[in-house]
Amino acid sequence: MKAAFALLICVLALQGAARAQDYPSRPIRIIDAYPPGGTSDVVARIIAQRLTENLRQQVVLDNRPGGNAVIGTNLAAKAPADGYTLLVFTSTLTIQPSLYKNLPYDVRKDFAPIALTYNITNVLVVNPSTPAGNLKDFIALVRAKPGMMSYGSGGTGTGTHLAMELLRSMADLRITHVPYKGIAPAVADIVGGHIDCAFATMSSVVTLIKAGKLRALAVATAQRSSALPEVPTADEAGVAGYVSPNAGGVLAPAKTPRAIVSRLNTEIVRILETKEIRERFTALGAEPVGGTPEQFRAFIASEIEKWARVVKASGMETQTW
Repeated sequence: MKAAFALLICVLALQGAARAQDYPSRPIRIIDAYPPGGTSDVVARIIAQRLTENLRQQVVLDNRPGGNAVIGTNLAAKAPADGYTLLVFTSTLTIQPSLYKNLPYDVRKDFAPIALTYNITNVLVVNPSTPAGNLKDFIALVRAKPGMMSYGSGGTGTGTHLAMELLRSMADLRITHVPYKGIAPAVADIVGGHIDCAFATMSSVVTLIKAGKLRALAVATAQRSSALPEVPTADEAGVAGYVSPNAGGVLAPAKTPRAIVSRLNTEIVRILETKEIRERFTALGAEPVGGTPEQFRAFIASEIEKWARVVKASGMETQTW
């Protein structure tokens, strides 16, 4: 019995290797659960273009927005596990399990991680007239006015919202949340003096910071951003251990043959290591990552656990999907 089972495993492995050797033999679709024009869309198109050249098969992006990324994500989760349907990963997928009951998929079980492609830097910005020149001063200012200051976000449950909720819980702050339909209008209201601050994506604020219309207090990543190297990390600025990456990557449906996952990982990491791509990412305020599928899987698991604690501490109610 054991010998027959071992033989079956060998046969399946050989079949998987054979499929991978012929892969890809037709176009590949990458589903993006967000509208065109956002950072995830722009980065995915850059990678798709280079994959098309390297794999000698058309790699196309299929935008399927809606339901806070649930619609497109579910479509990818239910696709055949053959390597011809992939999904753009964003950090929203690690927040969803804490916000929604009865999601139609399980991010940890229904996907095979391929590669973590980038970290977009979130940066804490205030109006230049704010009497706080650094993060410590800002924290002291918020504590002196409990509940009176406000922060904007790109919407409840988004990365920009949870980035501030993490800071609020770690620094013991009372500050009022003002959700917007996207981070751009929140940033405009900081410039206009209508709200006090926000964690915003680097690409959405770097020009305003350099023009003196916003003041950057700290970045949410573990290392300083090459786009604004003079701005300290939140950890350096006094909130020890604070990290809130806004990450992107590529997933495949679970049970995609390991050989195909490895092939795609190798190709994507090779793309990320090229000088041209690193420069294009930097211009977007993104830092290329790479790494192995196993490292990506561990990252997803740790982020899900972290955001579960943050959502619980924030008092947000879990919604039924």
